[in-house]
Amino acid sequence: MRLSLGFSPCPNDTFIFDALLHGKVDAEGLEFAPYIDDVEALNRRAFDGVIDVTKLSYHAFAHLTHRYVLLDAGSALGRNCGPLLVAKKVLSAEEIQVARIAIPGEMTTANFLLSLAYPQAQRKSAVLFSDIEDAVLSGRFEAGLIIHENRFTYEQKGLVKIRDLGEFWESTTGFPIPLGGIVARRDLPPDILQRVNRVLRRSVEYAFANRPDVMPFVRAHAQAMDDAVMAAHIGLYVTDFTVDLGAQGRAAVHEMFQIAARLGLVKDIGQDIFL
Repeated sequence: MRLSLGFSPCPNDTFIFDALLHGKVDAEGLEFAPYIDDVEALNRRAFDGVIDVTKLSYHAFAHLTHRYVLLDAGSALGRNCGPLLVAKKVLSAEEIQVARIAIPGEMTTANFLLSLAYPQAQRKSAVLFSDIEDAVLSGRFEAGLIIHENRFTYEQKGLVKIRDLGEFWESTTGFPIPLGGIVARRDLPPDILQRVNRVLRRSVEYAFANRPDVMPFVRAHAQAMDDAVMAAHIGLYVTDFTVDLGAQGRAAVHEMFQIAARLGLVKDIGQDIFL
């Protein structure tokens, strides 16, 4: 069976999908047609329901639980890995509430966390995540919400951290921060869903055990990123939770969705979201 597969060009995604795509693990008869794009583009594509298996921001997934189910393998979830709110100078909470803020997409988990931390901040505009630093430096925005490898480069570019929204989440809830997960269409046959989950777990485990072998695929999509930044990126976002969410990971996702529902950011989650 051939399935469409969406993921981003970021190192954590290419790291975990290399083996699955290139015949390095048993795919149990499945074939995958990759669609590679920015995470917000993947979020939007999922709303159209045209992709079988895809990376999604957990915020986007909260709106799509009727269409997709969360796999146990593949999640970017952990501690000390959340989005950062940055600016050219330190801003007060009052200044942030009225500031123009560049965000990596409306449906990103980063924007969800920003809404929790600064609910009155409404002057937000979506900008491609890799362009946010420059958008703040140019003066188009007073602040920017950065994700992925930009958390390793913002200081070199002269920006300062206003708040770590991952730390905000962890201190508020006690849970690790759910950033993104791998979901599959609910209308796929149950045995196919289980096969996809098993194959993805094998791919993640292969990457952990054979890092040098998967890095060429990572480098091919990481553009100008140097090896040190790629390694830091993978180390931050690919964790034991990526192999299997486990009870703690599931509890963290459930807590995020419950908070979002209480605040009216999403509808009540009326069905089991896990595979």
